[in-house]
Amino acid sequence: MKRTALIAGITGIGGNHVARELLANGWDVIGLSRTAPQDLPGAAHIAVDLLDPAALAIALADVAPTHVFLTTWMRQDTEADNIRVNAALVRNLLDALSSKQTVRHVALVTGLKHYLGPFEAYASSGTLPDTPLRESQPRLPLENFYYAQEDEVYAAAERDRFTWSIHRPHTIIGLAVGNAMNLGTTLAVYATICKEAGRAFQFPGSEAQWNGLSDVTDARMLARQLVWAADTDAARNEAFNIANGDVFRWSWLWPKLASWFGVEPAGFSGTIQPLEAAMAKDHAQWREIALRHDLIEPDLDRLASAWHTDLDLGRPLEVMTDMANSRRLGFCAYQATDASFFDLFERLRAERLMP
Repeated sequence: MKRTALIAGITGIGGNHVARELLANGWDVIGLSRTAPQDLPGAAHIAVDLLDPAALAIALADVAPTHVFLTTWMRQDTEADNIRVNAALVRNLLDALSSKQTVRHVALVTGLKHYLGPFEAYASSGTLPDTPLRESQPRLPLENFYYAQEDEVYAAAERDRFTWSIHRPHTIIGLAVGNAMNLGTTLAVYATICKEAGRAFQFPGSEAQWNGLSDVTDARMLARQLVWAADTDAARNEAFNIANGDVFRWSWLWPKLASWFGVEPAGFSGTIQPLEAAMAKDHAQWREIALRHDLIEPDLDRLASAWHTDLDLGRPLEVMTDMANSRRLGFCAYQATDASFFDLFERLRAERLMP
């Protein structure tokens, strides 16, 4: 049967990679985002504001997707505003498609804040769960926009009789420009600046992160799981953690990243040294680096999201996920984490985003 995917957030890390996976598997792909992707010639694109129901109805009048992939969100100042805005994104899109009755499956990408709490409570020891994180763990007794988005999907599924899947990646490693949560590219930019300035490549996070076990999610792994769940009957109406399938310690990975860039690694120093503060005055230097090396993105803030990298690496506990739920249903993909970073660095260089 013909399958048409509608991807909300096609220019983001998750949306871009799931589009690539779908196109490679013969799907028709339509992307929603504010600007059109430049690297997905096989995908159609619609520019529309997901917070404008009237505009959505007009923009989607001739669109009849069989599958919807929700891979976007909008960061707000408070969790209450995150809930209001990001629940509306999901609700408005699914409402606009409701009368068509063509949607068979909806996939929602959230993340580990499902277990760790929202940004406002991220480092609170009173809300941190046991690890490894498991899909069976109950929701935290906190307001959380991920819960609000899930509830919108559940309500629409009950109304329109489609199936759903929820996907909870850890830190996503992949190429995207202008993304709000981009640890891999942030570290690449930081290492480049350190090399140019003769600074040590200082680990910015906590002792628990430096010495504890962690995992990350290659964007290609996320894409594979999204497409697998859309194509697998047993995966219907399930929530899945998704990570690379290996675990590591930053004390092992940090020197490897430093070696790739040819900089001197500096490990945990006894105190957290936030990357946001370390890079606060680097905008002019990055612009000079970009000009000298003929890079296509001179705006540091379009590439680096130091605030989010600080949240990830500053956690007061080790964080890794259990993937038993998808493994028992047949999802057996694997990706080596060091290769995830090195592949990203090579692509950043090839795309002239990094010297």
